[in-house]
Amino acid sequence: MTSTTRTPRVVDDSGRPQITFDPCLDIPDEVLVDAGYDPRSKEIADYPMGTYTFLACGYDGTVHIPGVLFRYGLNILAGNVTLEEELAKDRLIATETTINGRRALLEVDDNDQHSCAIAVEAKFGIVIFSRTYYPDHTRGVPRNEWCIDLDNLVSRIEPLLEQPRS
Repeated sequence: MTSTTRTPRVVDDSGRPQITFDPCLDIPDEVLVDAGYDPRSKEIADYPMGTYTFLACGYDGTVHIPGVLFRYGLNILAGNVTLEEELAKDRLIATETTINGRRALLEVDDNDQHSCAIAVEAKFGIVIFSRTYYPDHTRGVPRNEWCIDLDNLVSRIEPLLEQPRS
């Protein structure tokens, strides 16, 4: 049996690599469910910007803790920009790190409260995993909790980034 690569849902003529990982199609539902996200809540978005493109998918969290956590969401964006471009754009909020040995950036912006992102390098560019908490109280979520376990989710999805899809 021969494996074929699926054509990306958005193709640009920027001269950059085509995005070969689709966050709406290439993450198994069971991985999302195990991580506390509802695959049925999938929201698809495309951002063809002319000189680069992002394929995006959003998911709602499934855990609700009355008095603490109303809801939370995960946005995953696969783009054909480089990790160096992402670092240059977000250098004031980004810290270099690794996920499963792959170069990555941890991005925490105090002006974007309750959110945390990890940008992971891929052959075609980057994949950004961005989680936002929506607390059901006015106290907010402490900053030290914004990123808890996001690296575990990214570590589970990272091996899927370079696999050929049919």
